[in-house]
Parts: sequence; C-alpha cells; structure tokens
Amino acid sequence: QVQFVESGGGLVQPGGSLRLSCEASGFTFSSYPIRWYRQSPGKERELVATISFAGNNKDYADFVKGRFTIVRDNIRNIAYLWMNDLRPEDTAVYFCNARPGGRDYWGQGTQVTVSS
Repeated sequence: QVQFVESGGGLVQPGGSLRLSCEASGFTFSSYPIRWYRQSPGKERELVATISFAGNNKDYADFVKGRFTIVRDNIRNIAYLWMNDLRPEDTAVYFCNARPGGRDYWGQGTQVTVSS
C-alpha cells in the first residue's frame, strides 16, 4: 500500500519557477531515499534528483544542477522539488519514487509544461 501523490505542476514561461510536492504513505518514509523522475512522450523516464533518507546527501542530473533543489520533510512525509529557471526541455510528467524492499513505487505524476 505504498502511495505517492504528486502535485504542483502547471504551465510556466521559460525562466519561471515551480515547486512540486510528493506526499508519501504506506512505508517508513524516513528510512529510504526519495527520487524525482520525469518522462516526456516517446522518451524513457529519466532520473532528475535523489535525496538520502535523512536529507543530508543530494544528487542531481547534470541538466538540472544549479536550477533544481530537492528537499524532504520526514515529519510530514513530503518530498519537494524546487524548480527554477525552467526551460522548454523541462516539459514532462514528474514522478516521485522510492524503493522499499527493493521494489519501485511510483505516484501518478504531475505535468510540468514550460512554454512561452
């Protein structure tokens, strides 16, 4: 019964900002890394950012370094992705993910569209 609910997506102009949220339940949230992925039509899902279980370590894909920040709140079981200086190529459905017991779990995703 692991569940993720993503929200916060929308339509923004290039250079704009968004904050995505991922509400998690059904597992011990604070014991696992959380990841944000994105997927565009016809393309494979790609890893955007990872945060360690305590939030002390963070990794970012090269194409978002310096623009995106991943954050987690282990009290409220929420992970965030702050996105700045958005570009058209950031347009995708964004998903959060964890792997309790070695199995991947995904949310429904939230659409981000960057267009002028």
